[in-house]
Amino acid sequence: MIKFKLSTMMLLQYMMYAVWWVPLAAYLTNLEVGSTQKALILSSMAIGCMASPLVGMLADRFFAAQKVLAGLNFIHAAMLLWAGTTNNPNILFLCLLLGMLAYMPSWSLTSAIAMAHLPSEDFPKIRVFGSIGWVASGLFSIIFIRFLNIDFDGTNIPFYCGAGVSFIAAFTNLGLPNTPPLAKGQKATLIDAFGLGTVQLMKNKNFAIFIVLSFLSMIPFAMYYSYFSEFLLFIDTKYISVTINWGVLFEMGFMLLVPVAIKKFGLRKTMIYGLVALTIRYLAFYAGGVVTQPWMYYIGILIHGLIFGFFYVGGQIYIDKKAPKHLKSQAQGFIFLVTFGLGLLVGNFLCAELIDYYHTDAGYNWDAIWAVTTIFSAVLLVLFVIFFRNKDVD
Repeated sequence: MIKFKLSTMMLLQYMMYAVWWVPLAAYLTNLEVGSTQKALILSSMAIGCMASPLVGMLADRFFAAQKVLAGLNFIHAAMLLWAGTTNNPNILFLCLLLGMLAYMPSWSLTSAIAMAHLPSEDFPKIRVFGSIGWVASGLFSIIFIRFLNIDFDGTNIPFYCGAGVSFIAAFTNLGLPNTPPLAKGQKATLIDAFGLGTVQLMKNKNFAIFIVLSFLSMIPFAMYYSYFSEFLLFIDTKYISVTINWGVLFEMGFMLLVPVAIKKFGLRKTMIYGLVALTIRYLAFYAGGVVTQPWMYYIGILIHGLIFGFFYVGGQIYIDKKAPKHLKSQAQGFIFLVTFGLGLLVGNFLCAELIDYYHTDAGYNWDAIWAVTTIFSAVLLVLFVIFFRNKDVD
């Protein structure tokens, strides 16, 4: 029963977000939002990640984690309802910023809740339901376009769908297994509030290398994660959400392979394979455009789960193994701060500049854009192989 509740938690938590996030760049393009403001709105997620360590501290010291999660989801739902009512980019940014300040800490929080009731090695079996929820969010697009004959991708409708799922999740969160604060009664400091207690772990050279390279990995990752719907709009893709969700569909299988890969190859090599896949993704996008073979784009889409599962979920498992018991929630918040917070924030603006740089009167030179991200990913892979040599994860 516990596994069922945790699986449902993951399914709803990722569905409520994917349904509106996946087509967001296309929606902003249709609103004719400028590139800098578009990068800022798309970075509402990254800014929201910065609240993750603070929420992790609250869950570690003051409140039961499942109650914190329920409260955050109620706030997220309200902000999405507000976002659906406006076409003003400034108000939209405010709505999504507040919504993401509530939502993004839930990623580390759900991970901490799951790992509190299961061995960390079994975590991917629960996390895979987040991928299922992400894929299932594409059903909204199919229902509105095919059955209701109403445009979905690139409109404000996804915000209302996300709000509905978020309200449902908030109520079900209250029925999750009790996850009391492990550090209750201990003094809370500003270091704890900003998750900086985890920084002490960076005295370990390999841990520090992992953190730095995880941050850098988000720069090429952001091009797909934040801007790929804009690319699909550029090549006249009808079902944008469904197309992107093919990658998450395959993610479910790759997620289940994570514990198998760790057992067979070790955690270090598993994460390396994730970075190899990141390089292959952008190489496929580049080659697909150069030789005019659009089917090659699907190679980059379908290996999304290999990238996310092997490198980023593998990284969560690494963090869980390295962090002491009383810092586990904070540590999960810290890695999200570094990657989907600071890393994605920097990545979004750099990618926006890259897209602008290759914008001409004839349109966007996406082949050049994919070439740059391919080279960056390959360099990152080499750096990880050379410098991350942590024997306790081999």
